[in-house]
Amino acid sequence: MTSLSTENAGDTPSGLPAALGAYVLWGFLPLYLLLVTSVPPFEFVGWRIIWTLPLCLLIVALRKQFPALRTAILNRRTIMALFVSALLIAVNWFVYVWAIMHNQVYAASLGYYLNPLLNVLMGTVFLGERLSKWQWFAVVIAAAAVALLSAGALTTLWISLTLAFSFALYGVVRKQVDVGSLPGLTIESTILLLPAIGIAWWYALSPDGTSFGTDWMLSATIVFSGVVTAVPLLLFAIAAKRMKYSTLGFIQYLAPTIVFFLGLTVFGQQLRPVQLGSFILIWIAVAIFIGDLWAKTRKVKTVGAPDTTTS
Repeated sequence: MTSLSTENAGDTPSGLPAALGAYVLWGFLPLYLLLVTSVPPFEFVGWRIIWTLPLCLLIVALRKQFPALRTAILNRRTIMALFVSALLIAVNWFVYVWAIMHNQVYAASLGYYLNPLLNVLMGTVFLGERLSKWQWFAVVIAAAAVALLSAGALTTLWISLTLAFSFALYGVVRKQVDVGSLPGLTIESTILLLPAIGIAWWYALSPDGTSFGTDWMLSATIVFSGVVTAVPLLLFAIAAKRMKYSTLGFIQYLAPTIVFFLGLTVFGQQLRPVQLGSFILIWIAVAIFIGDLWAKTRKVKTVGAPDTTTS
């Protein structure tokens, strides 16, 4: 992996601040969710979709991306793919919110530790990419971590695997669609808007009533979910265009690490031995994975460097 301070040399702005901003915000998302624990997870995801769409449209207007949005809407293949990705991200959002609200912070954290490794595996299965022997070794160790968790914490395993697989499959679908991150999220939010309105309406008619509109502070916090969703994604989109993928992949581990320590401190969740063992295996797999990327990048840099020796 090249140096963070030199890989973006020249006139191109560094993507590092945007990447750090995105993953720090995603890492501290559980603290925001503490403010809406009184809202049923299913209802909250509905409101999250509803309030994400107008903010996305505003940012699309500011970034002058309506032509890209129109091109994507008129492409039938793109719309079909975004329909699938919308369902996947909705499942991901719901399971994550449910996990945090039910104090399953470690399970959520483990899911996003698994995600980058699962992305690599998905690339071999769906995109024809090849793994190095060290990457295969990292995947095997990650599989051992999952096996260990399934043996001693089967009740929470579904959370980690659902989060990892839904986001990995989401990435595979989006990778094969020629649409930007923000226009894509805008279309996905539009696809999910009617079901989200239906969810909000269903809760409004329920005996307990809706969580929105009864308390102005809670309502404002719910509306803020649009910002919580769109801003980190916009920062990620900026970083992805300005940084090497290997470096961005390294920074990706910042978010689940923050979530892990929040579970240990703020949420006071007990770390069982089987969970600790699983995390240790995942950290070993991550270290091998990052080390392999580092070695490959240094090798490419060395091979591509000009010969400065003199005869």
